Amino acid sequence: MITIILQRKRAAHLRAWLPAGIIAVVCLFILIPSCATIGREFPSSRVSDIQIGKTTQAEIQAMFGSPWRVGIEDGQKTWTYGKYRYRLFSEARTKDLVIRFNANNIVASYSFNTTDHEK
Repeated sequence: MITIILQRKRAAHLRAWLPAGIIAVVCLFILIPSCATIGREFPSSRVSDIQIGKTTQAEIQAMFGSPWRVGIEDGQKTWTYGKYRYRLFSEARTKDLVIRFNANNIVASYSFNTTDHEK
């Protein structure tokens, strides 16, 4: 008899906390994906050191490390360095550097974009 009473009290206690538990789990599922970071940090202060027609691919790697992405654009090899941070309740912070190399692995052109106004 005492066991039945304890089981009923335990069940009532669980029913009382169940809505709060469900709300907590739902909040976690909402808040966890509210922040997402893609890419890797890179030294944006070194972007001004890039010289079109002079800087080599080896020098770029020495300055920035391995690229986050590698591809081809209009027949030119491209290296992309980027960090993209998205948040649910605030402005996204992004920065990316895309470098295009000519056939001799020399910088043909590049573009640098950021939402960070302090750079």
